[in-house]
Amino acid sequence: MTYPQTRRQDLTETQFGVAVADPFRWLENDVRNDTEVRSWVTAQNQVTDAFLDQLPGREALKARMTELYNYERFGIPQQKGGRYFYQRNSGLQNQSPLYVRESVNGEPRLLVDPNQWSQDGATALAEWVPSEDGKHLLYSVQDGGTDWRTVKVLDVATGKPTPDEIKWVKFSNLSWAKDGSGFLYSRFDEPAAGQTFQGLNQNQKVYFHKLGTSQTADRLVFATSAKPELNHTAEVSDDGRWAIVTSSSGTDERYEVTLVDLQRRSAKPRVIVPGYQYNYSYVGNRGQTFFFIANEGAPKLKVVSLDIRDAAPKPKTVIAEQEATLDGASLVGGKLIASYLVDAKTEVRVHDLDGKLARKIDLPGIGTAGGFSGDFDDPETFFAFTSFNRPTTIYRYDVRAGQASEWAAPKVAFNPEDYSVEQRFFASKDGTRVPMFIVRRKGLTGPSPTLLYGYGGFNASMTPSFSATRMAWLENGGTWVLANIRGGGEYGKAWHDAGRLANKQNVFDDFIGAGEHLVANGITPKGGLAIQGGSNGGLLVGAVVNQRPDLFAAANAAVGVMDMLRFDKFTAGRYWVDDYGYPNRQADFRTLYAYSPYHNLKPGVRYPALLVTTADTDDRVVPGHSFKYISALQQANPEGQPHLIRIETRAGHGSGKPTDKIIEEAADVYAFLARFTGLEVKPAS
Repeated sequence: MTYPQTRRQDLTETQFGVAVADPFRWLENDVRNDTEVRSWVTAQNQVTDAFLDQLPGREALKARMTELYNYERFGIPQQKGGRYFYQRNSGLQNQSPLYVRESVNGEPRLLVDPNQWSQDGATALAEWVPSEDGKHLLYSVQDGGTDWRTVKVLDVATGKPTPDEIKWVKFSNLSWAKDGSGFLYSRFDEPAAGQTFQGLNQNQKVYFHKLGTSQTADRLVFATSAKPELNHTAEVSDDGRWAIVTSSSGTDERYEVTLVDLQRRSAKPRVIVPGYQYNYSYVGNRGQTFFFIANEGAPKLKVVSLDIRDAAPKPKTVIAEQEATLDGASLVGGKLIASYLVDAKTEVRVHDLDGKLARKIDLPGIGTAGGFSGDFDDPETFFAFTSFNRPTTIYRYDVRAGQASEWAAPKVAFNPEDYSVEQRFFASKDGTRVPMFIVRRKGLTGPSPTLLYGYGGFNASMTPSFSATRMAWLENGGTWVLANIRGGGEYGKAWHDAGRLANKQNVFDDFIGAGEHLVANGITPKGGLAIQGGSNGGLLVGAVVNQRPDLFAAANAAVGVMDMLRFDKFTAGRYWVDDYGYPNRQADFRTLYAYSPYHNLKPGVRYPALLVTTADTDDRVVPGHSFKYISALQQANPEGQPHLIRIETRAGHGSGKPTDKIIEEAADVYAFLARFTGLEVKPAS
């Protein structure tokens, strides 16, 4: 490969007695404002595009992925005021429009079509919520993949927008007042010039917007100016009386919960869960009794109630901690519906308000179920079910009768029964038992090129899900594997704690152990293992490639955190210290420096073929991470396997990406991985 020449700075800083070189720091500059960075991006994309364009099977993969993606998809409906709101994609629409029905099985009416918002399809409908009476729709607009949102309101009857518009919203809940007079939201101050996509996010505040007024007239509901590091999200209580403000300082579920009286403006905010020690997530309330998911004394979580009439409410256990990990709960149809993870698979249980188990909800198989929202008096709720070989199906659940029925089922261009989903366990380096899901065609015998996926962080659980683009890999005889490594939330707090801070190496050991197991047990041939991960999973890929370059044939590190000594200096990066630690603290620095992908590349090592993917509008993990990492890798190993970067334009960290960009990127990535694992792609039919 002939890579673009990347300028090296003579920049070394001493940290805790260690001389740390950072020769590519100039690539942290915003591509929009720095002509040298922009030229570098153009040059890198030219080299990458030229390589990808000649890959065998790329066009066949793209064609088949387009066919597989072309099926009708539905989102989970929300019922308000007798109206049913939901998203539906006819197949290849870049963005999913939002529809409304006047009854559960009524005729659909198009309400919002984001495909009309931009020519390139990169402006997305993000969060949305109908008012209690169903007369207005509150929705947010996401442009080019950024985390920033512009919030707007639609009159449902006419389908026309109101003059209301809210800007500089990010990481916010949207919650209507029960009378429909306005809504709660969270925002940051307008960024300084040139800092929109890189400046640190601080001083988040909660506001109430009254319909028909300007944003400048919005009432400040809650803020902590003396503690700019705190984040605040708010929702209106089920009875409409309170704003429930949940405050945190990072990514950990360690919250303080404050009640703000929406009826008495003179009343001072009242903290009912103090201390930033535990996860207390609001479920709902019946009068003065508030229900929360909590981990106080319950690492796998439980449901508790608080009586807010008490000066210092004490939690009362409603549903005790179980062997399985509690993944969500809702108050619907007079019941408490609780979702659990049993070895990373969903199980749903229905309880009376006193916590007594009433029944379980039968699910179609090994997979993931989500939804179950609604109001306490609703007789119904909806949920989605998906698995690796089954696209999302929407079910209507009659809470009182305890019966589920299909509401919207997809028709796809393959037979789900042709594929097997197997769960097995392997022993990691320290003997820890770790689960993995193995997906492949039934009847596939012997080793086959394998794509291993992982994440391993931030208490995020990796559960079964469907991907149309992934099916193209499976159809061509490949195997796909998800490893539920430590750092996630599959087994509660202990599983998370075992894979973060000083324990982060366990995450890498687990992933390496998964790869070794696949080869040793004949799932994967030697030289046939590829790995993939995004965001924190991109860090995972970078770290294990450095530590075991011999194990992997190819890798895709997507939107990864690659410089572990400077991640906290941009946008949302400061939140991640809960999982990674503080680079300016000596013990944390030594842990971070030991595995940081950017800092642990060594000249002369034969690293596997590697494709880094990122985007110019990623303001979650700024693209400078990927820019610096690939530059260091290209210079460390210029004669080895290809080490390329694919930089998307008008895209961000992942959400809101249009369908055509998803298919293009997936075809590039899978063709690259197929090339170096030996997967033979069938010609397009």
